[in-house]
Amino acid sequence: MKKYPRIQFRKKLKDLRKEIDKMGQVTIQSQKNAADALVNYDEELVKDVIKSGKEINLLAFNLERHCISIIAAEQPVASDLRFIEACIKVSSHLKRINQRTVDIGKTAELLKDEELPKDALRVVGHMADIVQMMLSKSIYAFLDQNMDMARGLRYDDDKVDDLFDEAMDHITKTMAKDNESIPYMVYLLFVSRYLKRIADRAVSIGDRTIFMMTCEKP
Repeated sequence: MKKYPRIQFRKKLKDLRKEIDKMGQVTIQSQKNAADALVNYDEELVKDVIKSGKEINLLAFNLERHCISIIAAEQPVASDLRFIEACIKVSSHLKRINQRTVDIGKTAELLKDEELPKDALRVVGHMADIVQMMLSKSIYAFLDQNMDMARGLRYDDDKVDDLFDEAMDHITKTMAKDNESIPYMVYLLFVSRYLKRIADRAVSIGDRTIFMMTCEKP
């Protein structure tokens, strides 16, 4: 009987892990849907992205409530407390990522009737692919407590930064050549900026994973 409370506590921590996993999977799929809608517009994909954004907000609210409840009831210390705190931080990052993903979905709707330059769209599409990979790596690095994977996110982020600069170059050149393209090219610029911010959040999840495991800032 003495072990029972501890078993219950471990179950609560496993439940938190499952909640983060669910948030992560919804986030990854939503980001993919938003990127697909940008290249090949699909109204249903955009609706799914917006729906997922609302779902993530609810999941984040519930997870934070569960974390606070565990801290109040169990008074965890050391690595257990760091894990719970990290869950709250990761949940917050995923929530912000989904806000940017919804922005991409809504922007895709605004761009659906425009003929975007192939070079610029190719670069932004490449950014989206790397960002999706980073999202997956950041989530699994956290769940598996994989520091090597978490540290590798910074190298991936450098690639996204380079692609962002390349996208900027294509977009600004198009604007300079064709003034009528400026209104919709600005929207494509917003998309590249949203992707860059999502990549930054993925790095932050990796940094939180490292801190959780080592108490050291990366």
